[in-house]
Amino acid sequence: MKTWKLTLEYDGTRFSGWQEQANAKTIAGEIRKAAEDYFQRAIELGGAGRTDAGVHALGQVAHLRLSPRGGRPQQLPRPQELVYALNDRLPANINILTVEETHDRFHARHDAVSRSYLYQISTRRTAFNKKHVWWIKDRLNLAAMQQAASLLHGRHDFAAFSEHDAKRDGQSTIVVIQEAAFEQADHMILFHLTASHFLWKMVRRVVGSLVEVGRGKVSVAEFEKLLNDPRAKTSLDPARVTAPPSGLFLEQIIYSE
Repeated sequence: MKTWKLTLEYDGTRFSGWQEQANAKTIAGEIRKAAEDYFQRAIELGGAGRTDAGVHALGQVAHLRLSPRGGRPQQLPRPQELVYALNDRLPANINILTVEETHDRFHARHDAVSRSYLYQISTRRTAFNKKHVWWIKDRLNLAAMQQAASLLHGRHDFAAFSEHDAKRDGQSTIVVIQEAAFEQADHMILFHLTASHFLWKMVRRVVGSLVEVGRGKVSVAEFEKLLNDPRAKTSLDPARVTAPPSGLFLEQIIYSE
């Protein structure tokens, strides 16, 4: 079976996330439709990260595998030809950046060793980027947010920052954070988070909690307490302060090679 590694970007504003759904417009659904129209046969498609509705990507990775039989006989395209063929069939808010030939066992999600997300906060009203930022009117204490973010490094139980009971579903809530850092550029506050894997809505709840620290409504000590013990009683409720999807980007997928 011929397999390609796709790297792509997309604006997720008008999509119901990455994962294909029967009655919703999704990123994977649009790519499948484009690929099957080009190859005239069934394909296997898998993404490295299942971004939620409204979440964007700067460097999503997917594998595209042709079914061994079916469809018209054809000469297989070179990688750049496949880039052009897919982009010609995709809507403007999805763009294939690169295509690479890879081995048939490559799996975009299972082979990834870590993932990076970027969250964009705007400290002023903007006429151009409102679909891609979280505009916060309150004054934020960035130093306090940095201090709280530094506590994320290492191995922690993020059960309190997940949408559902992952342990009940047999999924580990232990996540190893490799990078958690803020940077400021003019009116933009950018938060970078890199980890082994992420739980459902984890990034948005971490960001929302850090913003509460920046607003002065939650102390760094309370954030640390919940990070160390998901069952701790604090004034911080991550579910209540979940950041909107508009500012979230899947930034990069890292592989061992």
